[in-house]
Amino acid sequence: MIDITVWMQNFLQSLNKTFPNCVWFVGLQGSYGRGEATETSDIDIVVILDQLSVTDIQKYNAMLDTLPNRELICGFVSGKDELLNWEPSDLFQFYYDTTPIKGSLDELLPLLDKVAVERAIKIGACNIYHGCVHNMLHEKSEDILRDLYKSASFVVQAIAFKQTGNYISHQKKLPQVVSSDEQVIVETFMNLKNGETADFNLMSEALFAWSKKWINETN
Repeated sequence: MIDITVWMQNFLQSLNKTFPNCVWFVGLQGSYGRGEATETSDIDIVVILDQLSVTDIQKYNAMLDTLPNRELICGFVSGKDELLNWEPSDLFQFYYDTTPIKGSLDELLPLLDKVAVERAIKIGACNIYHGCVHNMLHEKSEDILRDLYKSASFVVQAIAFKQTGNYISHQKKLPQVVSSDEQVIVETFMNLKNGETADFNLMSEALFAWSKKWINETN
């Protein structure tokens, strides 16, 4: 498996050479950020520059092409001003799911109020509801269903934060602190993640009912 500490050192050297004195923040998300990576895990990198132009995007792409494991690299790239003016409900998950490597995201904290968390729950539930109905009617895809349960597990993280004031980054710990309805969502997601065959109709109906509940319960 990739030694992410060594890999990130090489990445930072290349990044600072490509964008001297312009890098505001670098972080890791996903399984490497949580310390749960496997051989096939993506390297999910956050890069925030003081400013970001189309030329910078092209330069960053060319830089990535020189790095090992290019096929595994993904993530989020932005200018600082755009990030600070981002939709706060998106920034909630972004802040808590990002492990800092260089710099800090603490300037985002004043934006992450109760309203932002509630919007994260509401918008997430609406998107899942729409995706679930569309999939049941048209795509009928088990892969889409798995992705919807993954998205729902993120919403459960926001629900747990709203109810407890604590952000639980490791999803396997969520069932310990949430209600039975949310436990079912997380446990189904974990089972699907571990390769369990999807019961398409049953799981779709359960996800539909759960997202419908949160749409109607959240202001």
